[in-house]
Amino acid sequence: MEVPLDESINAVRADRKVNVPVVLTREEVARVIPLVEGVAHLIVKLLYGSGLRIMEGLRLRVKDVDFQMRQVTVRSGKGDKDQVTTFPVSLTTLLENHLQKVRAYHQQDLAQGHGAVWLPYAMERKYPNANRVQQGGHGVASPLDDL
Repeated sequence: MEVPLDESINAVRADRKVNVPVVLTREEVARVIPLVEGVAHLIVKLLYGSGLRIMEGLRLRVKDVDFQMRQVTVRSGKGDKDQVTTFPVSLTTLLENHLQKVRAYHQQDLAQGHGAVWLPYAMERKYPNANRVQQGGHGVASPLDDL
């Protein structure tokens, strides 16, 4: 393929596509939230109230929500950085009720010999019972656990 080109190439670079984020107005949000039910309703309110991206909201763990300080810690968010954002006071009761229900499911699962969670890397060998720890565990009682 070492054949020289006889003519010059007048290539034009394509313009970079500008991605403008789609943001709902307050009126649109007020119309959408009542249409969602169950756990998805809680997640949508959490996304909107805390300004989370969808994957950030779905990856939240119980230990990432600080009810006293009214803040949410987002782990490995945009730019693979941890950040802290606000937690809406109006969701406190709703989220606490949900967590009680999920903890009850988790206790039932543990009683039946289930209820373990996946642990990263060699953590499972290092801490053999950590996959069944309820408070502060990895992924236990995520908002989507009962979907």
